[in-house]
Amino acid sequence: MRISYNWLKDYIDLTESADEIARLLTHSGLEVEKVEKYESIKGGLAGIVIGKVLTCEQHPNADRLRKTTVDVGGETPLNIVCGAQNVAAGQTVVVATIGATMYPLEGDSFPIQKTKIRGEVSEGMLCAEEELGIGKSHDGILVIDADIKPGTSAQEYFEIEVDSIFEIGLTPNRADAASHLGVARDLRALLNRSLKKVDLKNFQPGFKASGITVKVENTKACPRYTGLSIKGVKVAESPAWLKNRLRSIGVNPINNVVDCTNYVMHSLGQPLHAFDQDEIKGNTIFVKNVPANTEFVTLDGVTRKLSENDLMICNTSEPMCLAGVFGGLDSGVKNNTRHIFLECAYFNPETVRTSSMKHGLKTDSSFRFERGTDPNMPKVALRKAAAMIAEIAGGEISSDIIDTNTETFPPFRIETTHQRICKLIGKEIPADRILEIIALLDIKLAFRNGDLLVLDVPPFRVDVQREADLIEEVLRIYGYDNIELSDRLRSDFLSEFPAKDADHIHHLIDQSLIAKGFQEILTNSLTKGAYNELLSKQEDAVPILNKLSEELAFMRPSLAFTGLETVAYNINRRQKNLKLFEWGKVYFKRGTKYNEYNRLSVFITGNQHAESWNTPSKTVDFFDMKAVVVQILEKLHIAVTQVQEIESNPLFSKGVIYKHAGKELVQFGYISQAALKATDVKQEVLFADFNADLLLELYSNKSKYKEISKFPEVRRDLSLVLDASVTFEQIKELALKTERKILTDINVFDVYAGKQIAEGKKSYSLSFTLLDNEQTLTDQVIEATMNKLMQSIEKEFNTIIRK
Repeated sequence: MRISYNWLKDYIDLTESADEIARLLTHSGLEVEKVEKYESIKGGLAGIVIGKVLTCEQHPNADRLRKTTVDVGGETPLNIVCGAQNVAAGQTVVVATIGATMYPLEGDSFPIQKTKIRGEVSEGMLCAEEELGIGKSHDGILVIDADIKPGTSAQEYFEIEVDSIFEIGLTPNRADAASHLGVARDLRALLNRSLKKVDLKNFQPGFKASGITVKVENTKACPRYTGLSIKGVKVAESPAWLKNRLRSIGVNPINNVVDCTNYVMHSLGQPLHAFDQDEIKGNTIFVKNVPANTEFVTLDGVTRKLSENDLMICNTSEPMCLAGVFGGLDSGVKNNTRHIFLECAYFNPETVRTSSMKHGLKTDSSFRFERGTDPNMPKVALRKAAAMIAEIAGGEISSDIIDTNTETFPPFRIETTHQRICKLIGKEIPADRILEIIALLDIKLAFRNGDLLVLDVPPFRVDVQREADLIEEVLRIYGYDNIELSDRLRSDFLSEFPAKDADHIHHLIDQSLIAKGFQEILTNSLTKGAYNELLSKQEDAVPILNKLSEELAFMRPSLAFTGLETVAYNINRRQKNLKLFEWGKVYFKRGTKYNEYNRLSVFITGNQHAESWNTPSKTVDFFDMKAVVVQILEKLHIAVTQVQEIESNPLFSKGVIYKHAGKELVQFGYISQAALKATDVKQEVLFADFNADLLLELYSNKSKYKEISKFPEVRRDLSLVLDASVTFEQIKELALKTERKILTDINVFDVYAGKQIAEGKKSYSLSFTLLDNEQTLTDQVIEATMNKLMQSIEKEFNTIIRK
């Protein structure tokens, strides 16, 4: 959510800098993610002033140039060389002084420097509209008709808006802060400063009926509906100040009527909607539900089929607006609209949320309604918007306000005690200070009896309905940083820490992967149902009951698919060599029980390294991923006791599973073509899926060390011809069982399968490392050991050993 610093000043006096306000808001729970500078004209016309041309004469060394002296309010005039043909003495012009930077509409920016042009000193520039960025004309310099004092800032003359914009990461519970007034309320409490009242002095209602009758049939979904008529409006472009205000917070101006409703919504947090009154058939508005599958064309021109749960604003013959979400194409304000009916209502949040999600429509209006607006605000916002429209669009408020519920909505009543507040906060705060904070938050003290406090919370604070909520409000305004750690804190510990810290393990693996060039990703735990179908696990899928869209309809069954979507996103932007990893949860349903598990995913795709003149590019392969997997397990001191191929997993085309004591540690290999196609990835991807819960369980932080042997090791090589189905892991396991004492390592350094050997066979070249820690190995011992190994391998695998 974007909040304007200048706009906030409409509701509270601020002398603090934008950075200080950002710090205060963040510390109180409205986290300011960044502060941006906004300028209605790029550069803000800094260093540019209004000047008066005193003299203008022909340049002595150039036919097309003029030599001028210009008064810019300084002690002496500036000498400026100008190439515009329309420059003349006596003109009031716009002057860019030395040090200013120009931001033309086209081309790059450039600084203004003192220079010599054809031998004559030039101390600035006389500007055209296009060079200033305020218009497209470049026929000559901009000449101002008015008699303006030389030296006047161009920023002031052109009413350039310069502002600081706060990007606030608004949490879903803080619906009250989705407006400038809402943020100003927090600042009032933080700064102990008075809040300015909403300016309604220009509201002058008519004293006759609007001619529109309002009938609310579903009062549960719409507890309050207000409206009035404005006649004789002229729909046109909004004034510059209004367009600048909206643009500063990222809202595109539309026309003076709609812009006024948007301005009030972002000011007060109350959405409004303007109807073309001539389109309200039967001069009656019905707030009701319509039959299922009724067709309705929204403002974006899309025909939508309504549900029986959708609350609609209708006339006597058809729907006109999806309540609280989106207006209709025919009933909205158009260029030829002359009479409008302005609506301002309070809708049930659940009703708006249901319609918004069903139709996939997320608007500024639904954002506020579905979180909960102030039921007492509609009449205030209606008066504010009506007065603005009458002033800006030239209309006349032709009716008094229609209000279907004139009663004030009651506050939320909460009971607590001073002792309870201090106990939960962890600090003894004076009762007077607590009551001061409560009052600054618009919370009224209804009753006090000794330590007991009975408080009334205004209905716009939909997130404060319990004692804990109230105490949190006191704490965030008092300041989390003001709660000191007690000097009586005690901690007992043993010399060893048997408890395993998941964060520590994450850090170990993160640092290891980052050192190898990996980047961590974080993906959404909500995903599409098609992925469950690909995994053939529809019965295990965890659906979202209030899904935002079909793309976010299920909890993810695997980290593979959201990770592959990230891979596809990067590849589509020509980033094809990727090393990514992610920690996250996956979700399953077993009967009526829901389960979630922690996983670690690793992705590799593309080339091992960037192209280089002296090193040929090589595509990553299975063994690159194996090296990563082995490194992670060794880092955690976890042994692999069983290896098997992946046989029937729709995620993998081929791969292996590493196990420890029968439990699956990780499965890794090549992603299947079906999974690649489902995520629109057009190159091979290697994927490893770790059981992060088991990694934590098996992790040992005790490294084992042994003394380096004083005796030399010996290597012997064997070349074997064996069945293609026999794996190196099988040979290695057998060899280590056969010789447990002096065989320390076995490695395969060459594999061959082709014309030189029989079909269905392959050749392995193996190296065996022998070492005795107690004595130097003799030839007799070496020969005896190798013979024992060869006999064992020949017998077990029907192997031919080349000698």
